[in-house]
Amino acid sequence: MPETLISVDLSQSAYDNENLHNRWHPDIPINVWVEPGDDFLVETVDWTGGAIKNNDSAEDIRDVDLTTVHFLSGPIGVKGAKPGDLLVVDILDAGTLKGHEWGFNGFFSKTNGGGFLTDHFPSAQKSIWHYEGMFTRSRHIPGVSFAGMIHPGLIGTLPDRKMLEMWNTRELGLIATEPNRVPPLANPPHARTAHLGSIKKGETFDKIAADGARTVPPREHGGNCDIKDLSRGSKIYFPVYVDGAGLSMGDLHFSQGDGEITFCGAIEMAGGWLHIKVDIIKDGMAKYGIRNPVFKPSPMVPNYKDYLIFQGISVDEQGHQHYLDANVAYRQACLNAIEYMKKFGYSGAQAYSILGSAPVQGHFSGVVDIPNSCATLWLPTEIFDFDISPSAAGPQKFLDGSIDMPIAYDL
Repeated sequence: MPETLISVDLSQSAYDNENLHNRWHPDIPINVWVEPGDDFLVETVDWTGGAIKNNDSAEDIRDVDLTTVHFLSGPIGVKGAKPGDLLVVDILDAGTLKGHEWGFNGFFSKTNGGGFLTDHFPSAQKSIWHYEGMFTRSRHIPGVSFAGMIHPGLIGTLPDRKMLEMWNTRELGLIATEPNRVPPLANPPHARTAHLGSIKKGETFDKIAADGARTVPPREHGGNCDIKDLSRGSKIYFPVYVDGAGLSMGDLHFSQGDGEITFCGAIEMAGGWLHIKVDIIKDGMAKYGIRNPVFKPSPMVPNYKDYLIFQGISVDEQGHQHYLDANVAYRQACLNAIEYMKKFGYSGAQAYSILGSAPVQGHFSGVVDIPNSCATLWLPTEIFDFDISPSAAGPQKFLDGSIDMPIAYDL
């Protein structure tokens, strides 16, 4: 077995683990160094550091402090990696930490994070999923089971000082255009809840924490891309900005639908591990014109062959026409799928959770025919325990409404 390079203890606070950090900054120290060609195991905590519990209450989702996330394992330094190189990362395998075979999906309150469909689901809700080998079921959403593809929602390299300043400048500038928006337009640095690995509280800590970038969005270095195809067998080419690259990872998902539309989305794993291998392509950024990561997907995919495909166009819920807005179109495709599943007895929340957790496919099918982009959401019919296809007999209700997801209203 390969060496476990970074281990975690899920019984302790993530803030007590010097192998974890929750900000991006070039001065966060490398935890451990490896050679090009090395392979090793990395253990991870869930992205909230254990704030969400396996219970039937959504109060932890409602009350979670989102300034603490994400807790990442790393940074890992690769000897010889220099700015301008490409760091090659092979995900050889992935799994669940023993004794923690469960995960969660949820919607954040509109006043605390929100999400893609927050105007339709403004209150905090949660579903718990249990793993049955490579499959998963939820006690909160009966009638559905599917195969998982474990993958890191978040993986990336450390930025250099110039890139960090660029991130903060452009995101703070965006916030300034609508400073009181709920949810906010972006997430600025937040020193109070920063965790910087082995750096202890003091002058150096305060300086880094003051402008350390939050881990919420994807950026040029990778980060929180939430690409469900980065599972075992995938290969990723990351731009290198600092000596050693500074590779970090976390936010493991057991399964996810394209778009991770629930935000507290996918099935967030309570604890997991990745078996990875690293290598370097010298001067690879210039050689291949790369400014964002490039990846080769996993050859393993859930073997679903029958889908219902829901279409959306660039016309919002109020009937307002947008110009080639693919984001609006995908939102409409999702809402159309949710409305359809409600006819079989699912609540809107249960249907929404399925779209965030199950291996649904999202496609931008047309982005040139003015004024409407066409987005489609592909819902695999085989994940259901009953026939969900349209028929002349009409939808037969599978659920009677007696089971739903826990909800927590704003205080």
